[in-house]
Order: sequence, then C-alpha cells, then structure tokens
Amino acid sequence: MRCLFSIGFFVLIACIQPVIAQDAVIRRLQTESLRPVKKYVPDSLIKKWKSGGNYTLTIGQGSLSNWAAGGDQFSFTINTILQLYSYYRKDRNSWDNTLDIFFGYINTTSLGSRKNDDRFDLISKYGYSLNKKLNLATLFNIRSQFVRGYTYPNNVKTFASTFMSPGYIIFSQGLDLKPKKNLSIFFSPLTARWVIVTDPELSRRGEYGVRPGTKSINQLGAFGTLTYEKSFTKKILYKTRVDLFTNYKTNPQNVDLFMTNVLTAKIGKNLAFNWNLDLVYDDDVRLFGPTKKSPGLQLKSIVGIGLQVKF
Repeated sequence: MRCLFSIGFFVLIACIQPVIAQDAVIRRLQTESLRPVKKYVPDSLIKKWKSGGNYTLTIGQGSLSNWAAGGDQFSFTINTILQLYSYYRKDRNSWDNTLDIFFGYINTTSLGSRKNDDRFDLISKYGYSLNKKLNLATLFNIRSQFVRGYTYPNNVKTFASTFMSPGYIIFSQGLDLKPKKNLSIFFSPLTARWVIVTDPELSRRGEYGVRPGTKSINQLGAFGTLTYEKSFTKKILYKTRVDLFTNYKTNPQNVDLFMTNVLTAKIGKNLAFNWNLDLVYDDDVRLFGPTKKSPGLQLKSIVGIGLQVKF
C-alpha cells in the first residue's frame, strides 16, 4: 500500500510539472506582448539636415561712432534682418552654415539726409569629432555689404564703401571646442585672411590697408571666434559673436576685433524689442583721430521694436 502511494505521488508530480511550466511560458509571453514595440528606422529616413531662420523688421533709433563704412551720429532707422542656418550631422561629421543679412534705411536727423546701411555675413564650418566636446574644424567666412556707404567729415558727404569694398575673406583650420550646447570656441594658430577692395576709387585711395592701386591684401595670422547664446527666460534671448585676428606680418600685437551682440525680448507672438550692438576695430582702417590717419574703435547701436518671425 505504501509503495502504491509513493508511485501515485510521483506520477502526480510528473503530471503537474509540465502544467506549471506551461503557465510560466504563457505569463512571459503575455508580459512581452505589453512592451512597446521599437520600430526599425532605416538610415535613409533619419534627418541629417536641420535648417531654419529668423526674420526681423524693426523701427527704431540708431547711433554710430567712428563707423568706417559710413553713417551718421544719430538717426531714425528702419532695419530688416534675415538670419538663416543649415546644420548637418552624421556620425563624426558636422557642417554648420549661417547667413546673416542686415539692411537698414536711415533718416539722418543731424544732416537731413537719407542713406542705406547694410551687411551680409556668411560662415561655413566643417567639423570632425575627436570627442564629445572637441572637433577638428575648417572654417570659411566672407563678410561685406551690398550698397554704397558714406561718411560725413566736416559735414561733407564722402564715398567710403560698397560691395566687396571692403570685403573680408577668412580661411582657417583649427580646433572647435564646445563645452556647452550654447557655446562654441574656435581657435586657429594659422589663418589666411584677405581684405578685398574692388572699387577703383577706393583702391586708388589705398583704403582699408591695401596699397594704392591694388585690390587686395593677403594676411597670415592667428584667428579665434566665440559664439554664445543665452536664454534668460522664454521671452528674453541674448546672442553674441566675437572674432579676433592678429596679423603675423604687420603689428602682430594689434588685434583686430569684430563683435556683434543681439538682445531680443518678445512682447507678443510676433512682436519683439531688439537691441543690436556692433563693435569693430581694424588696425588697417586708419580714418580716425585728429589727422584722420589713425585706427579707432567703431561702434554701431540700433534699438527698436518690430515684427519677428521664426521659420
């Protein structure tokens, strides 16, 4: 009897064990069925390009000091700014492109005259990632204006600048450090810069550092540029860019400066307050001082309110 009981017990265990194992398999399959399904996205559908822009139309007041490209001390302005960008990312490769176009109509309060003030600035930078924060980078930059500019020494209208007169072209190989998402620091100890003066009259006068009668000058030096963006709140944004260049060939201790600052405070959906402040120091632009033959810090400030559209 005891033997029969033992045999029955083992038979019961043998029958129940597959049922228990089957229940465990069913529960595992039910759990896995509830997990979110990860869809496979082929590489061809991953967006490698990101592009957009910002357009601003501002009515305001402008003031200038030692502005070589032409302008007046105090003026009523209507300004339009178009900022475009296009970024590419794939694996270790990146390609950043920005184009800023500024055009202003100035009604001079002091002289009763009217003039245009404009600038375009294109930067293209290719980078190869060495690590998460450091790129080996190649930078190309061209900066000039579209229309004629004038200065007013002793209240006399004098032709001072036009398209590619001056024009600044930079080609540079260096390192691009990005310690934060909104901060980029590029430095190159070996940079080629060309100052272009294509206008015959300005070339004959030897403006912007070129020899009289020539249309360009090549400079070799060190170059650095910093770009920074800070959002104080959802409606207040500050952007800055600082370019520094020193010419190894002539007066390397004198550093050329180009700095632009933009402070934007949104008032409504498409209405914003804007303050643009540009500072320029070029050791080759010797139009200032008592004798009008010395370099000087150039300053342009524009404050206004107007339309702002992002796309």
